[in-house]
Amino acid sequence: MVDRAEDGHRIVVAIDGPAASGKSSTAHLVAIRAGLYHVDSGALYRAATAAELRVQPDVSRWTEAQLRDAVSRVVLAARGTAFRPTISGEDIDAEIRGADVTRHVSIVAQMPGIRTWVNDQIRGLARRYEIVVDGRDIGTVVFPDAALKVFLVADPWERARRRLSERFERQPTEAEIAEETDRLVQRDARDATQTVQAKDAILIDTTTLTQEEQVSRIVALVEAARGRALDAESVGGG
Repeated sequence: MVDRAEDGHRIVVAIDGPAASGKSSTAHLVAIRAGLYHVDSGALYRAATAAELRVQPDVSRWTEAQLRDAVSRVVLAARGTAFRPTISGEDIDAEIRGADVTRHVSIVAQMPGIRTWVNDQIRGLARRYEIVVDGRDIGTVVFPDAALKVFLVADPWERARRRLSERFERQPTEAEIAEETDRLVQRDARDATQTVQAKDAILIDTTTLTQEEQVSRIVALVEAARGRALDAESVGGG
């Protein structure tokens, strides 16, 4: 891993895209291959949701002030090639992927104060480490000057098939895929204002790509971005 305090070639890779476009799994593998830390911005929203559910299960009584208090217990911890959220030092990977958190995380993600908190957490890491961050509005709002911006897309049917295959650990039926596709399209509509491709982002349609193919393309783009950083430093230094 690269500590930015010791390295002049500071790389932030922003990976955006709609739900189930493979952002997180791809970013995780890119981090391993390219020597970056992976930060999943969505996991922070999920961690905030989990923290609030622990103290107030009645979602109708949630307020942004309560959420801001709840996130004080959420801390990002380095684990291998990634920074993962914890609650009071506790591993919460399984909890934040559970049905209750998934059902309510969209409420939390719409709160301006929580969005600011998430963005501050990620930017704080970027001041020290080379990172690849996935989520929404990463390349447009969080890191508009990122060295590399990638926007992943895929056909809604294929996104639904991949998501269900991972969830069920089997091939889903067409009826199951159709139902999940409908949910994804509706979510795309809700997220439309956040899921916007930056003008200087590189579009990668993964519909017909294997995960290895899309990871390899992004790793090659990371190396090209590093080359540009070196060239810029050489020019600036002399």
